[in-house]
Amino acid sequence: MTFDLRAFRNALGSFPTGVAVVTTSASAEHHLGITVNSFTSVSLDPPLVLWCMDKKSDRYHAFTKARSYTVSILGTEHREVSARLATQGNHSLDGIALLATKLGPPALADALAIFECEAEAMHEAGDHAILIGRVVHFSRHDDGAPLVFFRGKYGALAQAP
Repeated sequence: MTFDLRAFRNALGSFPTGVAVVTTSASAEHHLGITVNSFTSVSLDPPLVLWCMDKKSDRYHAFTKARSYTVSILGTEHREVSARLATQGNHSLDGIALLATKLGPPALADALAIFECEAEAMHEAGDHAILIGRVVHFSRHDDGAPLVFFRGKYGALAQAP
């Protein structure tokens, strides 16, 4: 019996997720980003978060070797930024409104929430790596609706009155 990877991926897509951009610094002048929908909290004490990265990504080594990174939670207005940073070979942050951070890797200026993380651990898991970050600074903005990914498409979360 064969395992249908496409059907499995489609089934996983039935779980709606938020969308984030993770940034790191390749050098003091060069920053790069990647779109992820695997972001989640791990622990409140200590404050830990995780996200997963495909080992085939052209940004794999930059992020798995990074000592720090910043996670920006995207709002519905970030659909184009998300789509751009989700593709191979297009990881430049040029033209994106950025906010300086204390750790160095910039955040998206108008993100719903920002988490500045020091790399805590990395675990290999199949064709992905699980990156765990210790949150050292964070901020939250109350305006805006989250960008959501569901069944291979972007959408918005309906807000209750």
